[in-house]
Amino acid sequence: MSERTMRITEARVTPILLSDPPLLNLQGVHQPYATRSVVEVVTEDGTVGVGETYGDRGCLTALRSFAEHLPGHGLTEVNRLWDVAAEVLRPDTVDAGLLAERPDKGMFGRQNLSKLHAIVVSAFEVALLDALGRTAGLPVHALLGGKVRDRVDYAAYLFYRWDQHPVAHTPSDDWEAALDPEGVVRQAERMVREYGFRSLKLKGGVFPPEEEIAAVEALHQAFPELPVRLDPNGAWSVDTGTGVAERLRDVVEYLEDPCTGAEGMAEVHRRTDVTLATNMCVTTPEEIPGAFATEAVQVVLCDHHFWGGLRATQQLAATCRTHGVGLSMHSNTHLGISLAAMTHAAACVRGNLHACDTHRPWQTEDVITRPHRFDGGAITVPDAPGLGVELDREALARLHDRWVRSDVRARDDIAAMRASDPEWTMPPIPRW
Repeated sequence: MSERTMRITEARVTPILLSDPPLLNLQGVHQPYATRSVVEVVTEDGTVGVGETYGDRGCLTALRSFAEHLPGHGLTEVNRLWDVAAEVLRPDTVDAGLLAERPDKGMFGRQNLSKLHAIVVSAFEVALLDALGRTAGLPVHALLGGKVRDRVDYAAYLFYRWDQHPVAHTPSDDWEAALDPEGVVRQAERMVREYGFRSLKLKGGVFPPEEEIAAVEALHQAFPELPVRLDPNGAWSVDTGTGVAERLRDVVEYLEDPCTGAEGMAEVHRRTDVTLATNMCVTTPEEIPGAFATEAVQVVLCDHHFWGGLRATQQLAATCRTHGVGLSMHSNTHLGISLAAMTHAAACVRGNLHACDTHRPWQTEDVITRPHRFDGGAITVPDAPGLGVELDREALARLHDRWVRSDVRARDDIAAMRASDPEWTMPPIPRW
């Protein structure tokens, strides 16, 4: 291959709206539609590489600005992406108000320009690696140094949820409501039956701790052989988190973010010695030293979307391994492109990897021609060139047209909740 064929001639960003079920969390409920962005890079020989990331206004504006500066960039110049981000996305070019409109605002630490850089770089790093792999005839995991596992385990992501959105003429699915322990267990039974998941995770922070403890205990009783996790997104005080940890000491694989901040997490662990995980208090390299030194976290849930890409994920994994800290992967509402990228990254992580989170069973739409299938709760690592997925352009056009015709431009679980409860506001933290 010539250097010329590996040059980018065009970079595209396509915002879409993806249907999303009424899943409940600390902030409220998922909206009927979630924003995402699909990015593409095209080389001089016509090779196309794809990536995917968030789709809120601030991120979309940054992605489009960044894309304008990619033509002429080489597929192998991945390190240069950070320089482009620094040149293009500066304090004087990024609207601070739009930057605050992150899709999971408040769920993974303070927002700043460096995190926006990481989000943008990650999306295009994946696209470059996909295009490079296609050009070289190699899977992305080979470009990352080679896979160390052939299958990547994922966890059933359980949610308290309504049976349908409160607003008329919005998407529906065939999942029933889950608002008590019995409903959560029925949801888990279907997840295990249809997808074969061998780990269970419940999104908490919705109901008082006693109710969520009961749900976790019911899951453990129904599936005594499966690891169970609970994630209240920092909804509890240190004392409440301590009490829950003590109650569930012999039940949970780990508690994820029982309270906010590394200091509080460290105190809960000191009092209980229960394994704690996070995707909130360790979200950048700068936050690692303090959290690890105080033993605030024993498992980090990485997310290549906001850590800066697949290679940054490998670097984080090496750091965690050095300090004896476990690793898993965080998930947000995502498409098959992201699931493929997660799978390639996870395939290259040495050592113990906890089953990764994924929202994909909740999504009924995708932009790839052959959506992934879970077998025994796992996805087989693809060996086809690049990510191993093909873009479904008809589906992409349809979901983009939905975005064009809609006024949804950012995730807002609080506003969505007000369709059911007009008086709803974001609960104070800690909530309990």
